[in-house]
Amino acid sequence: MGESPRLINCLMIQMLQHNQYPEKKGVPGHRQESPLMGSCCSTSDDSSHHELEPARPAQPPPNMPPPRNHIVTLEKKWAYHAIDGYELNNNTWGLESATSGSQRTHYDGPSPPGASGAAGISWSTDWEWRGGEHNVKSYVYGARQLERRLLSEIQALPTEAEWHYSTWDVRANVAYDIFTDPDKDHANSSGEFEVMIWLAKLGGVWPISESKAPIAHVELCGHQWELHFGYNHGGAMKVYSFLPVNGPIQHFNADVKQFFNFLSHQFEFPQHNQYMLVYQLGTEAFTGGPAEFVVPKFIANVI
Repeated sequence: MGESPRLINCLMIQMLQHNQYPEKKGVPGHRQESPLMGSCCSTSDDSSHHELEPARPAQPPPNMPPPRNHIVTLEKKWAYHAIDGYELNNNTWGLESATSGSQRTHYDGPSPPGASGAAGISWSTDWEWRGGEHNVKSYVYGARQLERRLLSEIQALPTEAEWHYSTWDVRANVAYDIFTDPDKDHANSSGEFEVMIWLAKLGGVWPISESKAPIAHVELCGHQWELHFGYNHGGAMKVYSFLPVNGPIQHFNADVKQFFNFLSHQFEFPQHNQYMLVYQLGTEAFTGGPAEFVVPKFIANVI
């Protein structure tokens, strides 16, 4: 597989380890998920589950955008709304692990146009969860609807995202989530691979990580990342997670294909036989709140 010419301009690598897949140690547990779209982490009996660092002092909340009127509100578990090539899912897949709480997701209208001139969607979610601090309660997301294609046939995955949390004093992340699989008709709740691009980790949450340490450091598209690797779905799904080194990225403008090119170049990721199943951006909520997560702009395309 040849690497994209743009990879050279977008990539500087400091490798800590260079194996195709790090050695698997044990078999993780299971993952519960939506019948429509899966979440992106495992339940608490999974040895490589998102872990928690010691709690850190809460930071002042960031500036929030002006409130918008909600056009559609999703309140039930896995409630779903599709519009203009995008979709939303109130994916509260792990709510049973909470002692109390709830979450709603809102479609707030089309986003402002991006660099290409095309608009995406604006959406938001409000939540509060108590109990089960090591368990994910939800991965509520916006997603780009797409025709499934081999990654080797995809030239670019341009995206623009702007997001805000009303408070940093929560246990949550903000992340893109992409499943791939050799089977074009594979269920969209999992895949042979899961690639996550975290834009924030709040309250000490941590990714699925077999070695509990990054396997590489890399600069991609103007940001420094550390790469983690682990297994999910009983060891059947390989999970790569890119975490930002320098704190939350609230305005993200990038070509996600560069992350796959990096994995192909350094870890022999098989783009030639992997279909892209989903293209999602959302937030995994553990505990905390009341909190509001607002996405004034989410634009994603497949070229």
